[in-house]
Amino acid sequence: MTDVEGLFDTPSPSAGSLGVNTHSSAPLAVRMRPRTLDELVGQPQLRAEGSPLRRLVEGDQSMSLLLWGPPGTGKTTIAAIVSNQTDRRFVEVSAVSAGVKEVRAAIDAARSELSRGGRETVLFVDEVHRFSKAQQDALLPGVENRWVTLVAATTENPFFSVISPLLSRSLLLRLTSLTDDDVREVITFALEDERGLAGRFTLDEDARDHLVRLAGGDARRALTYLEAAAGAASSVGGEDAHVITLALAETAVDQAAVRYDRQGDQHYDVTSAFIKSVRGSDADAALHYLARMVEAGEDPRFIARRLVILASEDIGLADPTALTTAVAAAQAVQLIGMPEARLNLAQATIALALAPKSNAVISAIDRASADVRAGKIGPVPPHLRDAHYGGAKKLGHGVTYKYAHDEPFGIAQQQYAPDVVADAEYYRPTALGAEATLKERWERVRRLVRGQSRGR
Repeated sequence: MTDVEGLFDTPSPSAGSLGVNTHSSAPLAVRMRPRTLDELVGQPQLRAEGSPLRRLVEGDQSMSLLLWGPPGTGKTTIAAIVSNQTDRRFVEVSAVSAGVKEVRAAIDAARSELSRGGRETVLFVDEVHRFSKAQQDALLPGVENRWVTLVAATTENPFFSVISPLLSRSLLLRLTSLTDDDVREVITFALEDERGLAGRFTLDEDARDHLVRLAGGDARRALTYLEAAAGAASSVGGEDAHVITLALAETAVDQAAVRYDRQGDQHYDVTSAFIKSVRGSDADAALHYLARMVEAGEDPRFIARRLVILASEDIGLADPTALTTAVAAAQAVQLIGMPEARLNLAQATIALALAPKSNAVISAIDRASADVRAGKIGPVPPHLRDAHYGGAKKLGHGVTYKYAHDEPFGIAQQQYAPDVVADAEYYRPTALGAEATLKERWERVRRLVRGQSRGR
């Protein structure tokens, strides 16, 4: 359990005021924790009028929640808000350290409180995916009988990590990473609010951009970095003691600012260099540009999409597994998220950089498209037309069609393309990698299909 969540590890009645009476020496991320749903930044789908979360908070309903989202998106905060705004007791059980005994004790205490006419209890289980099946089973009686309002948080897909009975008894709320604008709002509020830095510091715009990039959509991380940068500014002394510059921000978090504008030239230049390095088979250079994009907070889904395109455009059938590798990396990005997904992106980058290269696929479709755009669109040969409806054979549809599986080698000699492009050769395989074998086979197959002699 982190220091931030440690504040909530108490079953005492005073826990209902969590996040309000925090001491001045508490971390900035703790002091700035939203006290009401309206103070929550981001997650507009959860804060909207009539949303399940707002109905739970404002209607004071008993409803168990399962919060699924990346770190720093407000899962612990939402649990505290549910407790604060509904005047319930707040008890936290950490899935990292608690066992079945602790779970049952927390539920028994909540049941006893209710039997005495006391307040209902919000039981917050952080990282519920770390609980075993037996530990999750121990939560069921409390949820079924509404002895507790369970708020369970997980960063992993609950459909894989949470037992079905618990899923079916809880309202699943999906939290998304904060946008850059959301993080800016968090930082601005912390600079000005009395609970935060109370206007004692000014933050240079390039320093603000640096903190936003480093936060990666994590509000807690943004506030932690801001607090460190403010501390660095205070240590300077003199007239500049209240100014947080980029240099101070870099020093405070021990990470240099990456000169990278996701909407400007740097975005396009670095992306271009990344793709060209993979195409050029320089794995080291490709990893450098990948690292620059990742450290600058580039959308990992954008990087994954570029690799999927490259797998067909620059490798194609020279290594048929390249597309599978790239698609798997893209799926891993969706399933795992950052920062761990950088490993999947790195693996795919290396694999695609080292793969044999061929642009035969994109060249083939470009040639075919050029003919179509030039008007070379002839009628489908009669023997290939649909012959399933009545009267089709009278029109000559499918009459002379040869079923390939009945022919030697499973290849029938007949015309497939329209007359206007009957002799077109769009796919021209290279002799590189696995495509060398395909080149030899395709040349034999083409001759058989078209009835050509080897000499042609």
